[in-house]
Amino acid sequence: MSTTRYAATAVTVLALAGTGFSAGDLRKELHFRVGKHPTISINNPYGPVRVRAGVVHQVEVVATLHSDKVELDQSQSRNRISLVSHLLPGADAATGMVEFEVLIPPEANLTLHSDSGPLHAEKLRGDVVMEGSNAPIEVIDFGEGHVHVHTLNGTVKLTNVHNGHVEVVSMYGDVVLNAVSGPVVTVNSNSGRIEYDGDFGNEGEYDFTSHTGTIEAVAPAYASIDVLARSTQGRVESDFSLEPKHTPFISRSGSAFAGTLGKAASSVRLFSFSGKIHLKKRQD
Repeated sequence: MSTTRYAATAVTVLALAGTGFSAGDLRKELHFRVGKHPTISINNPYGPVRVRAGVVHQVEVVATLHSDKVELDQSQSRNRISLVSHLLPGADAATGMVEFEVLIPPEANLTLHSDSGPLHAEKLRGDVVMEGSNAPIEVIDFGEGHVHVHTLNGTVKLTNVHNGHVEVVSMYGDVVLNAVSGPVVTVNSNSGRIEYDGDFGNEGEYDFTSHTGTIEAVAPAYASIDVLARSTQGRVESDFSLEPKHTPFISRSGSAFAGTLGKAASSVRLFSFSGKIHLKKRQD
């Protein structure tokens, strides 16, 4: 990008900083110049937010406003960018909708919040925080950073997430993890279903807890795990022939089991109060 274009962009950003955008023009394009490891925050009550990895030092935003009942507030303070959908009096889920398509540097740190709009992050390496009430949440092709997801009733899907700390908290929504591994992978759900399909990595800690929801974990025959599983009132099953081990509770067939497989490199803890737990062997 030329120096002239940078100057024009800077003037535009400064002119718009601290003010709301009118919805007269429904499509807004914003361009920000950033340094290393920038932080981007987007709060969009209604409407989808899709964030993908772009190029270093640039943040590109395309926002589509669906009515004049919503404005777009934006600010930049050095390496921190904030975008907020500002609802005006009379706005609702339809008239307050804003659609975001965003490109950010791969190493950027990202925070997304929505009440109902889908949240999507793809091919990033920084820390990601995603929060929503009923918003479906999806993270794809992520590595190295931390992933923190908090949702009330939205479904959560994590795919191809490696070498990061993962924490998912959901009250009622289902949580699906495919090819997810890392030093720490924690999922806590009240009544939502927890599904895991992966190899449990190497020397990681995997803790899945649900109060009434089902927990299903699928792993290959070569998995190297130390497993502890228990459901107080639900059924517990394992397709693996595990080497038995001592447990802090009485192991009863059908309600709890503990054991190791291979070199037991990773720790796996599966707990539920009344939900079913099934450790399944992948059929290759």
